[in-house]
Amino acid sequence: MRFLVSLKSVFKYLLVVLLLSMTTLNANAGEGNFGWVYTLDIQPKGKFEFEQRVDQTVGQATGNYELTLFRSEIEYGLTDDIQIAGYLNSTRIRASKNYINPDVCTHGIPCTAGFGVSSEYNEGGDSFKRWDAIDGFSAEAIWRILNPLTSPVGVGLYIEPTVGKLQDSLEAKLILQSNFLDDKLILAGNVSYEAEKKHYTPGDENIIRQSHVDLMYGVSYRFANNLSAGLEGRLHNDFYGYHLDEHIQFASFIGPNIHYAAKDFWVTGAWRYQTHGLCKGAGTGDCNDVTGKVSDDHGRNQFIVKVGVPF
Repeated sequence: MRFLVSLKSVFKYLLVVLLLSMTTLNANAGEGNFGWVYTLDIQPKGKFEFEQRVDQTVGQATGNYELTLFRSEIEYGLTDDIQIAGYLNSTRIRASKNYINPDVCTHGIPCTAGFGVSSEYNEGGDSFKRWDAIDGFSAEAIWRILNPLTSPVGVGLYIEPTVGKLQDSLEAKLILQSNFLDDKLILAGNVSYEAEKKHYTPGDENIIRQSHVDLMYGVSYRFANNLSAGLEGRLHNDFYGYHLDEHIQFASFIGPNIHYAAKDFWVTGAWRYQTHGLCKGAGTGDCNDVTGKVSDDHGRNQFIVKVGVPF
């Protein structure tokens, strides 16, 4: 039921996008064609842009789980090839009968619990958990080494430190992009490494040190003056320790995206579905053998809506 509610919300956003495309005549190429894949379409020198993201994960084996991340960002073109940005991050968690404790998870399916659901909740068997808060801040820098508009393959480097109540992290990406058919067709890929220190709930003294290696890929095609659509995916690898010490989790995701660009703003919506999950070693508690899906801060479905306004 929660999945249907979330899917209806995304469809409403996309319907607004389509209606705007029929009423706006002066459309220009926008930014952010993909939901999660980063490209090298950055801000020109001296230009600002405000971007708002709403990223929601739903659906786990046990009970109901909903993780919504809000990111409010200001981007600035430091030079024509270097963009810097700052984020304000907020988190919304809703969980009902989402347990990892087998004593309270009695329906016969292996238990899974989402990120942010406290150990006290799991031990006591409470029926509902909710948390809303401003979580912390992130900074970002993108250096475009080769421009895909002038080179066969565009190349860039990305770095993002985050400080928050639920986790602190440092992420680095290699960004690749190629444009074809007069820039109507965009192929993009990201290879990323992230080291993170997690608190499952604010103030929790139990710290989990993890690292990730991800491959994200996508294709987007502009089929109208102001509309693009495509597909994107993620191959996710999770490790204990900051230095990829123990491989504990793998998951694959794939789904569609749609992008609308007007003269003064752009909107992107995307959905990706977890096709397969595998856990091993110390991370087996984050997987469900029956459904073949990874839990923790993942779900069966993930949605994102992004709005960008240059100024």
